[in-house]
Amino acid sequence: MEYWVQYMRKTRRIKMINKIAKELGIKFNDISLLKTALTHRSYLNEHRQEKENNERLEFLGDAVLELIVSNHLYKEYPKRAEGELTSFRSAIVRTESLANASRELGYGKYLRMAKGEEESGGGNKDYLLANTFEAVLGAIYVDQGYKKCEDLVKRILIKKIPEIVENRSDIDSKTKIQEIAQAEYKVTPTYDVIEENGPDHNREFLVAVKLDDKIIGKGMGSSKQKAEEEAATKGLEYIEKSLNK
Repeated sequence: MEYWVQYMRKTRRIKMINKIAKELGIKFNDISLLKTALTHRSYLNEHRQEKENNERLEFLGDAVLELIVSNHLYKEYPKRAEGELTSFRSAIVRTESLANASRELGYGKYLRMAKGEEESGGGNKDYLLANTFEAVLGAIYVDQGYKKCEDLVKRILIKKIPEIVENRSDIDSKTKIQEIAQAEYKVTPTYDVIEENGPDHNREFLVAVKLDDKIIGKGMGSSKQKAEEEAATKGLEYIEKSLNK
């Protein structure tokens, strides 16, 4: 009975992996790369037969993504200064943006993780979805090369750049929340690390942003900077709701 259950689960998983490859419009030479890209490290704790999670592919995908976006900005905005191009790039590759791209592509439905992580809503956490987007991009790069990666990034992310440039929505949440907090409350936001998890080479940080010791937002990320940015975004939502009451 147990063998049959495991067989059915494996068959269903293969179908899901093939489905997402089809939705991406990519015929993988090595479909196991996509499976690895969709494997969170927590999954290995409960499935000892699995040997690799998506961290290495995420590392590679991060570099590929930065190159694609940088190349596009360099070509499309020849009169913009380096600082502006950097700011535009940061806006398009930040955690929230990549998480939304993953949602658009449905990655959360296919992400393999430990039962506890799944039950806690791991398939919809911004930082996990952002990491998954980069890992899948890394898998595509290894299997298909740069052009296929560029095609995907143009289809999902590059289209958002003109609006970012026009509205200057590249100004990061930490800057915005500081300006609003000082103007409205005469205080400067502070950030505290609440939790640190994971091995040294792949830490996960939970950070809270505070106004006068009151927590107004929390964020999680693979670095303190990313976690602070997500916390600031949540804090901005809190402030905007408070001011609009």
